[in-house]
Amino acid sequence: QVQLAESGGGLVQAGGSLRLSCAASGRTFSSYAMGWFRQAPGKEREFVAAVNWSGGGQYYADSVKGRFTISRDDAKNTVYLQMNSLKPEDTAVYYCAARSAGGTYNVMATYAYWGQGTEVTVSS
Repeated sequence: QVQLAESGGGLVQAGGSLRLSCAASGRTFSSYAMGWFRQAPGKEREFVAAVNWSGGGQYYADSVKGRFTISRDDAKNTVYLQMNSLKPEDTAVYYCAARSAGGTYNVMATYAYWGQGTEVTVSS
């Protein structure tokens, strides 16, 4: 079992940056692929980014490609989402997720563990 806790959300102006962190419990963190999803008010949860278990593969939604970077530090059991050039449309609750199963990285159902989320608000 993996428990996940996100942090780093907040209020930022458009064009600014934030770095989200997701701390994981458990000794098998390095065996999990990790993902970030987000849910804006009144919208469905959507894929943002994922990193595979080795950290050698990163995957991004088209809407954030070139602006967001996902990374992991297995020594700290933590995955990060560096968000640059933020836009008002990035406003959402951001969730961290972990999976050991295979499949397409942007599919929510492939992730077994979820955090509680951290809120990001980008003002125009």
